[in-house]
Amino acid sequence: MTDPHFTLRLARDARDLRAAQRLRYRVFVEELGAVGPGVDHDARLETDEFDARAEHLLLVDTRRDAGTLDDVVGLYRIMADLPPGDSGYYSEGEYDLTALRAANRPIMELGRSCVHPDYRGGTAMLHLWNGLGAEVARRGTELLFGVASFHGTDLSALDGPLSLLHHRHRARESLRVRAIGDGAAAMDRLPLDALDCKAAMLAMPPLIKAYLRLGGGVGDGAWVDEAFNTTDVCVVMETARMSARFKGA
Repeated sequence: MTDPHFTLRLARDARDLRAAQRLRYRVFVEELGAVGPGVDHDARLETDEFDARAEHLLLVDTRRDAGTLDDVVGLYRIMADLPPGDSGYYSEGEYDLTALRAANRPIMELGRSCVHPDYRGGTAMLHLWNGLGAEVARRGTELLFGVASFHGTDLSALDGPLSLLHHRHRARESLRVRAIGDGAAAMDRLPLDALDCKAAMLAMPPLIKAYLRLGGGVGDGAWVDEAFNTTDVCVVMETARMSARFKGA
């Protein structure tokens, strides 16, 4: 399915990056309540130190005003195959990625995934996934990973979905990353026989459910991100197991 008003491309210049950061501000700050040193309320931008060496895959609505940075309506931030001496992936602030690095396979981190509220429930996410699939194919990526989030930091409210992820949807052990640091929290909060699996899955964020449908699994432990007002899990996906539709076929 295509939309003649959508353009999908990597950010090309500083203006494109600011437009991506404006959408991130709209979603993560205004909508979800994120705070922190990278939040610029005056300019309405959400930034961090990873932006300078990451790429942004942008979904642009050509009907919107590029001059006001309002044209980017969806995005993924991607970081691919960083060398061992690099200062690291965003996820390494929350998870030990030793297993992924040791796999010695082409890897890509996905982050800051967001869609403008006006475009949810339509084809925007499908366009982004098709564009991401094209990037995966172009680069020969074999492993995708990145943090995906539950809104809020009250772990007791997430007992069901976190426990279901732990018991039924962990990545295979050889690729299983591990939550580290002060924000790390166990996910096996309820035994499997005490879980209402249907209710737990209904409480799962749509993006996490989509990753699970594509064969993704999570690492050991969640990570409570107070600054972003989220509880994160790290999802790992092997591209060989993904659907042909995701790959843009």
